[in-house]
Amino acid sequence: MEMIEVWNLKKGYRIARKSTGIMGNLRHLVMPRYDTLEAVRGISFRIEEGESVAFLGLNGAGKSTTIKMLTGIMKPSEGTVRIMGRDPFSNRIDNARRIGVVFGQKTQLWWDIPVIETFRLLKHIYDIPEHQYSRNMDRFSDILGLHEFLSQPARKLSLGQRVRADLAASLIHEPPILFLDEPTIGVDVTAKQKIYEFLKETNREKKTTILLTSHDMKDLESICQRLIILEKGKILFDDSIDQLLGRYGDELTLEEIVIRLFEHDAGICQGE
Repeated sequence: MEMIEVWNLKKGYRIARKSTGIMGNLRHLVMPRYDTLEAVRGISFRIEEGESVAFLGLNGAGKSTTIKMLTGIMKPSEGTVRIMGRDPFSNRIDNARRIGVVFGQKTQLWWDIPVIETFRLLKHIYDIPEHQYSRNMDRFSDILGLHEFLSQPARKLSLGQRVRADLAASLIHEPPILFLDEPTIGVDVTAKQKIYEFLKETNREKKTTILLTSHDMKDLESICQRLIILEKGKILFDDSIDQLLGRYGDELTLEEIVIRLFEHDAGICQGE
């Protein structure tokens, strides 16, 4: 079953083009001019149920913009997105109940109340049955160590603790799809290991479809089987990580291979 379907997806931003100084600002007020920045330039892909897929790219490649369109936060300029057969932007409320989302630099926890109260509120928001809620909280506590800080307000958590709590909050309603945008950014090695194990078990046991963006190659190799590399808003590579490693043999690490791909693509662009 196809959980995510994307066809010719594009997203452009209008950027004001004006000269510096007072006269430049005045001219822009009278006759505004704009340039279009193409963040995503016609990408297409499909992700099946239970797949664990990594998005990789340099800053500005279009990873986060794509995630925002897939989660319904942002409307595409062109193209089509279907999440479990539905347009995520037109069906934002329904889509939000069917997905889990973690943005590494943002939190969905209520800042000034104990973490456990956030989970209780989510239980009511998603109308989660008591037995499902208790089962998931026990599982999250065992794997992610939530019991260490459930009574503390979110503002007092370390970054690693906060990310672990955000992961649990995103999965408390057992969504079929989990979107992760830089989930381990700034997280220490010990916390990362717990997160990796949790995500691998969630993918294996629950068949949860995972789409992950990260700069950390260990994220990719530990969690994902397939890699989509974005460069300047276009797809540079889309295949299994094993396939990519197989092309170069055992002499290079995944990070070295990806660097070579970027350098090769840059060389083609300069040649053009």
